[in-house]
Amino acid sequence: MEQRGIWATKTCSQGFWISLLVFLCMITTTQVEGSIHEYRNEAFTPKTNAFIFHGGSEGLYASKAPPDSSGTTQSGKSFVRFEGVTFRRTKESASRQEGMQESTGVVEAIILDVQDRKRIGGAFLKINAICCNSTLAETGSCKLGEVILQKNPDIPSWPRVIKTHFAGKNEEVKMGSEEVEINSNGMYHLYFMFCNSELKGTLINGRTVWKNPNGYLPGKLTPLMTVFGIMSLAYLVLGLVWFLRFVQFWKGIIIQLHYHITAVIALGMCETAVWYFEYANFNSAGLRPMGITLWAVTFTTVKKTLSRLLLFVVTMGFGVVRPALGGITSNVLVLGLVYFIASEAFELVKYFGNINDFSKKTKVFMVLPVVFLDSCFILWIFSSLSKTLEKLQMRRNMAKLELYRKFTNALAVSLLLSIAWIGFELYFNTTDPLSELWQVAWVIPAFWTLLAYFLLVVICVLWAPSCNPSRYAYLEGEDFDGEGISLTTGDIATKLESNALVEDLEEDKQE
Repeated sequence: MEQRGIWATKTCSQGFWISLLVFLCMITTTQVEGSIHEYRNEAFTPKTNAFIFHGGSEGLYASKAPPDSSGTTQSGKSFVRFEGVTFRRTKESASRQEGMQESTGVVEAIILDVQDRKRIGGAFLKINAICCNSTLAETGSCKLGEVILQKNPDIPSWPRVIKTHFAGKNEEVKMGSEEVEINSNGMYHLYFMFCNSELKGTLINGRTVWKNPNGYLPGKLTPLMTVFGIMSLAYLVLGLVWFLRFVQFWKGIIIQLHYHITAVIALGMCETAVWYFEYANFNSAGLRPMGITLWAVTFTTVKKTLSRLLLFVVTMGFGVVRPALGGITSNVLVLGLVYFIASEAFELVKYFGNINDFSKKTKVFMVLPVVFLDSCFILWIFSSLSKTLEKLQMRRNMAKLELYRKFTNALAVSLLLSIAWIGFELYFNTTDPLSELWQVAWVIPAFWTLLAYFLLVVICVLWAPSCNPSRYAYLEGEDFDGEGISLTTGDIATKLESNALVEDLEEDKQE
């Protein structure tokens, strides 16, 4: 059975290494998207009677007035800017046109708020067509050969349409350097469309730049920069308090668990600080800085792995009610390694690849290993905690029993909050598929950061170094199931002498 378990863990490890390589291959073939959307020979997709290319979407805040006259022209301004956007049609399509015609095809760039989505196409006319046909043109509802569009009565200039015309037999046309200012908060989408079937096969090149008033960071992510800035300070304060406590009781009993806690605190400080700088660079450049993002993802994965191992060894009573994990040490390390590989692979694809381009099966393949391993950790943690509490109660070790009861309550509250929050996430994602609630979407990742910090604070408070280590430190003879104990010759001799002394005392009492 032991050999079979070792074989299974090795197989799992090899499988995840292969998965990691597959994911890295995916990363190298996908672009890192941000507020600067690049188009490299992208094709249009046919839909009903139109051809459509989605140029991107971002949550944008309304422009703000510049703070003073000395500010730059971009200060406080929110916009979508077209830079070097060109359209290239096929040679066959161009050859069929007349050279003297001013317009032999038109491509429309349409920017709209998601709330105005029903104003594009024939939805408001209760038809499925996107492009205007002769029947609708005769009624004056639209212009033949163009996209059906209903203007917003409150903002007559929206949705915003920018037309680019092919001239004569030209195969390529360049869009003008347009900059569309945003004057109201919203989730904005950009679509490139054409209705002329003769333009089939047209490709788009260039890029668009999306900017918020305070930088290029997308509206969904803007509050997260503040969150990680605050959390980096919170971890710094926790680290200072823990370090002072550590130094104050250095001469007392410092167990290995304390070093593990110190490592998690240090990783938390690094993780939040690096994420803050990652968002700051993203905000100033418009694209994710690959090097900083890679470090941030790795710090996050290492911290998540060590945090789960910390919870596990605490519930097992390592350093508190037993001196070592014994025979399960290798299993714990293998589980941690496999979790790190699976989580790192998923996070790399999440931040470096466009996850929306993957099929549902691929998404499940990426998420399922992480979910499965998290479930294993949860089951193992609560199973170990139950055994530890049961045996502490049998031993009537009230100080440590009270310690573990407090930890159990905190862990149970965290688990209930996690389950409730997962349910909220599912509901949120189901009821908001178009990201209309983008301004509050940052709360979802922020919650998990706060919950991890809360659990770490609880562990730091309960297992803080003190002048009376008997409540948290393992004392010789306390091990209640014998796992992990290896007695030396000196220990055996001491125990034999102690037993002999007890026997002598009993004989003296009888006499």
